[in-house]
Amino acid sequence: MTRPMCAKLGRRLLNHFRAISTGQATNSCSRSTALPTTHHRQHVNCLTTSGSNNGICRISFCSRSRSSIRQVQVASFSSSASMSASVSEPPACLSEPINVPSKLLMGPGPSNAHPRVLAAGALPLLGHLHTEFTKIMDDTKAGIQYVFQTQNEWTFAVSGTGHAAMEAAVVNLLEADDVALVCQNGVWGVRLADMVERNGSIAKKITKPWGEVFSLEEIEEGLKEHKPKIVFVTYGESSGGTAQPLEGLGDLCHKYDALLLVDSVAIVGGAPMFMDAWNIDVLYAGAQKVLSAPPAASPISFNQRARDAIASRKTRVRSFYFDAAELANYWGCDEGPRRYHHTGMISSVYALREGLAHFAETSVRNPCVTTIKVPEGVDWKKVIEYAMKNHKLEIAGGLGELAGKVWRIGIMGYNCTPENVNRTLAVLQEALKEHWKKN
Repeated sequence: MTRPMCAKLGRRLLNHFRAISTGQATNSCSRSTALPTTHHRQHVNCLTTSGSNNGICRISFCSRSRSSIRQVQVASFSSSASMSASVSEPPACLSEPINVPSKLLMGPGPSNAHPRVLAAGALPLLGHLHTEFTKIMDDTKAGIQYVFQTQNEWTFAVSGTGHAAMEAAVVNLLEADDVALVCQNGVWGVRLADMVERNGSIAKKITKPWGEVFSLEEIEEGLKEHKPKIVFVTYGESSGGTAQPLEGLGDLCHKYDALLLVDSVAIVGGAPMFMDAWNIDVLYAGAQKVLSAPPAASPISFNQRARDAIASRKTRVRSFYFDAAELANYWGCDEGPRRYHHTGMISSVYALREGLAHFAETSVRNPCVTTIKVPEGVDWKKVIEYAMKNHKLEIAGGLGELAGKVWRIGIMGYNCTPENVNRTLAVLQEALKEHWKKN
């Protein structure tokens, strides 16, 4: 729209605006929702219009009252847009207060957040490259290095949940037709294999029944047969309730020139972790389990062997958002000045920093996720529904092969107290008695 046309339209709207302020407006303007409401009816004596080469006209009114000057942007019009369009009504649900009941989350995650973590999430926002925020990022990096027990420079948090960290590992380590040996004994091996194949890479799978772990001999057979670039295992398999032994696995993978990738989302901080001593090449975790922070920013670390593999890629990393070299720079992990890569998850990084700080002060071993076999003849779902309905306490059912066969109880981080364990057992006992009484 040209500037003269824009000015003409602006004058017409100004006249209508003045009519509103004096109560003389008619229904002739179908776009009244774009104009000030009765709450804004004040004398109008200023109009600003601006045109541009792309046909957009932006019109602003400056309304003055005795106590203040208010700038009201009325509308943006395009010469190609329909002039009969109108703004829809806002959703009625947004006029109601948000409803967040208090529950005890004793499932496989998320866990309840520590009060200092929740308080951190309410702190004022900072710019994602402000020096105060980059200091908080540095604190967070140091906290991740501590919980992972690593000195890896490429240690940071991916902006996303544990799935984001998982996918970041895949897209950085693997190129098209690279082979990944995926150890599947639960849902996370299944997810990882899916990501590998979506990346154009090849997933070779070795499997165990859910609830069992792999021996070094079984993994070595897979290494010999498939000659993979990476080997994936899940340290804490929350769907099967297992903890995969890791000692010796890194050395075994390196013997066959493969990288070791470990998922520790459901267990890191709750069980021993020595990334450097165990020669783990890439390790990732989540914030919402033992670290007792909201599910958002997810820790990840790459050792030098993994960095060299990324640097020697023949093709670019397929994901811009998850490009580890770019993320490492943004997190101050290299010698160059920090570059803008994406808008960091400001409040989530605050929360993760405080979750790590609390862990560093009070770290104790956690049972993490425990699976309990559902007794024969018991409806597993009715038991967990009873616990939620009557006690606002979450117990989870099984997934995949174990659906309907087990309950999963998480005892992690802030929730890892004798009081919470006793309460959960009492509620489970009460729910079972009620179930047997009815059946």
